[in-house]
Amino acid sequence: MMRENMANDLSNGKLTSEQLVPQLAALLKDFTQDWDSEFEGQMDRSTTLLADLGFESIDIIQLVVAIEEDITHKKVAFDKLLMKDGRYVDDLSIGQIADFLAAQL
Repeated sequence: MMRENMANDLSNGKLTSEQLVPQLAALLKDFTQDWDSEFEGQMDRSTTLLADLGFESIDIIQLVVAIEEDITHKKVAFDKLLMKDGRYVDDLSIGQIADFLAAQL
């Protein structure tokens, strides 16, 4: 039911960054549950993929696919988020991803 409501919100362009943060945190929790991670506590806007969760570049690619399949249900131009001035960004927070998605959808 929640997924259906979220899909309806997306099709109506209603999801805000603040609504996306818990969705991304839940996805990341599922994504990293079997990892040997030292991260403890709640994931929030400030949680970063590399420094906090221990992501590697391949994990980011898999996360992009999971976001497109589970949250946006469409392709998103993630290169605009992942690259600045022709170089890959050093790290991303859940908040940055949520802000980007809210602006793109």
